[in-house]
Amino acid sequence: MEKNPIRTGIFGGTFNPIHLGHLALANYLCEENWVDELWFLITPQNPFKQEQTLLDNHLRMKMVEAAIADYPRFKASDFEFTLPRPSYTVTTLQKLSETYPDREFVLIIGADNWAAFDKWKSPEEILRNHRILVYPRPGYEINPHELPAQVKAVNTPLLEISSTFIRESIASGKDIRYFLHPEVYRFIKQHQLYNK
Repeated sequence: MEKNPIRTGIFGGTFNPIHLGHLALANYLCEENWVDELWFLITPQNPFKQEQTLLDNHLRMKMVEAAIADYPRFKASDFEFTLPRPSYTVTTLQKLSETYPDREFVLIIGADNWAAFDKWKSPEEILRNHRILVYPRPGYEINPHELPAQVKAVNTPLLEISSTFIRESIASGKDIRYFLHPEVYRFIKQHQLYNK
């Protein structure tokens, strides 16, 4: 009997740093069985866009690993670190499918990204080969009845935390430990990350 492929959610981002908003969203998608497991796909530093506050790839990877260590349905993935830059989602998904043929990769994006999806590289190819889960973002309305068949709007709880807010708060000396997984907060303090 043929086994069903493992439904693997792909949640990409810089995770600079990963925070409770990311983790709660991912946790919800797993526990509500939208996916069997979820990979946090850490986006590498874009050589054309040197964002001053973007930490080294491996430091961001370590923070994701620290945040998800005790939940078996999460995985930290550095898959894009070795792909040609800039890394396009269509290429990443294609390479993932070639490398892990036993998995069905499901793309997870916010409503803001869905609103601009037609401007992505090869959006039709992504839609042809993958399902997409769209989670809410403030200011972006999604009509579930107007979505293509392979795109689903998921009414995830909205924790509006931004990594920018966290970086700026740490830089100005604020204690915002309750916005972060305790291990991530410890890692940031230990390595004095995001300090001015």
